Amino acid sequence: MSEVESRLQIIPLGGLGEIGKNMTAIRYDDNIVVIDAGLMFPEEELLGIDVVIPDITYLIENQEKLKAILLTHGHEDHVGALPYVLKEIDLPVYGSKLTLGIVEGKLKEHSLDKVNLQVVKPRDRVKIGPFEVEFFRVSHSIPDAMGIAIHTPLGIVLHTGDIKLDQTPVDGQVVDFRKLAELGEQGVLVMMSDSTNADKTGFTMSEKVVGNTFDELFGKCTGRIIVTTFASNVHRIQQVVSTAERYGRKVAVVGRSMVNNVKISNELGYIKIPEDILIEMEDISKYPDERVVIVTTGSQGEPMSALTRMATSDHRWVGIQSGDTVIISASPIPGNEKLVARTVDLLFRQGAEVIYEKEMGVHVSGHASQEELKILLNLIRPRYFIPVHGEYRHLMKHAKIAESLGIPRSRIFVADNGQIIEVGKKKANISGKVTAGKILVDGLGVGDVGNIVLRDRKQLSQDGIMIVVVTIGKGTGEVIAGPDIVTRGFVYVRESEQLIEDAREKVKKALKICARRNVSEWAVIKSQIRDRLGKHLYEKTGRRPMILPIIMEV
Repeated sequence: MSEVESRLQIIPLGGLGEIGKNMTAIRYDDNIVVIDAGLMFPEEELLGIDVVIPDITYLIENQEKLKAILLTHGHEDHVGALPYVLKEIDLPVYGSKLTLGIVEGKLKEHSLDKVNLQVVKPRDRVKIGPFEVEFFRVSHSIPDAMGIAIHTPLGIVLHTGDIKLDQTPVDGQVVDFRKLAELGEQGVLVMMSDSTNADKTGFTMSEKVVGNTFDELFGKCTGRIIVTTFASNVHRIQQVVSTAERYGRKVAVVGRSMVNNVKISNELGYIKIPEDILIEMEDISKYPDERVVIVTTGSQGEPMSALTRMATSDHRWVGIQSGDTVIISASPIPGNEKLVARTVDLLFRQGAEVIYEKEMGVHVSGHASQEELKILLNLIRPRYFIPVHGEYRHLMKHAKIAESLGIPRSRIFVADNGQIIEVGKKKANISGKVTAGKILVDGLGVGDVGNIVLRDRKQLSQDGIMIVVVTIGKGTGEVIAGPDIVTRGFVYVRESEQLIEDAREKVKKALKICARRNVSEWAVIKSQIRDRLGKHLYEKTGRRPMILPIIMEV
């Protein structure tokens, strides 16, 4: 086989230049494996959108070449898009016990029950087509997180997954340094590495730090303690439970995703909860305040989350009362700062003490900072390096770190989603592009909300809508009834009678012009109404509401 034929291609389909929707295709000849299938939560401008998933056009076009999906860990930004992918393509999925436990719950919600899920453990090697896939243990903010080494005929492709070098993790499962050193010895052709904290100096603090803070706070608190964190941060939840037990407190779990994750983690043995410590949320009031800890969702200030509903006195079972201590054990995801700040304010108003600053030691990141990234690069010494999992500035920072350690700039690829990084024995380059981008999920619709719908939603949210109803005679084109005008989100009709009256006149004029010109096509008549009325309303109000003409013929 010639050099040209046996090239290795690495194709990121999501996760570059953004935090979320991680997905990478690894292709050798006509064989493709995919690492992760994550989602991203929408930014503010994506009005009404529930989640964002990667565009998988490339995978659908090449589905006969696809061999498997390999999962690094159970966070949403790595497994959340899986149900949408598996609806289109039937593929075996490899992951750790906890990762697949979380995935199974998601697949059930989407009525997918015949998926081939293959449980793997750290140090397992699996033969998939021409690839030998090796999994190794890493530390992160969820148990059972793994990195992946793909042994290809051309060399090893190593993906760290989300990683931090925690020397004292809660479950005692440190990163498999030996395996990383061994892979480095064998020679790694391409390394893809987590860049989330590439702009943070020093080392990321150990998860144990949070446990010590909890111990200190629980020892001081005399009322109820409410802790909010990510539902997937099982280590954090374990530390809350262990500390609560130490201080003789009962624990109630609140919020759907939190209840589900605790249930799965407990059943699979990733969290140890003494039998008599858990109480139902409806029983909280039966216990004295100093004996209660509530673990809840809502660390991001999400409007419908349990914590926000508690803060607005809208929760069925739990209301905030004076003497409560609320610990927000998470940092805001970029874009959520306002929501979190609003929730903190509401909690203070209700009389709670709120502990929410990172400096207080109530949260540490699950990602490696600069010094850890250097250790990883020095351990592996890859020939080619691709920073992944980060916004563009994080990827650039990570590239600079790699360069400072002696990896030539020509062997570092700061890529965009969709770019093909083609690697041969002697050289590597960006050789082209495949379709990549965002698919928007709104309710049950996947991909049916595009730019035009979002533009309309934006216009409706900014300037409102004006509906014009006219009844015209069949054949004559004469106005029989109307025009009637209804507005929403534009002006208050009772206070703007003159404006509405003038608008009616403009519509009549537009209809007369159409009749004079013998225009009978509805599309043209509607366009005339829109143009004349739109111009008039902008002159009078400086706003551009959406104008929706409705014509009826009798």
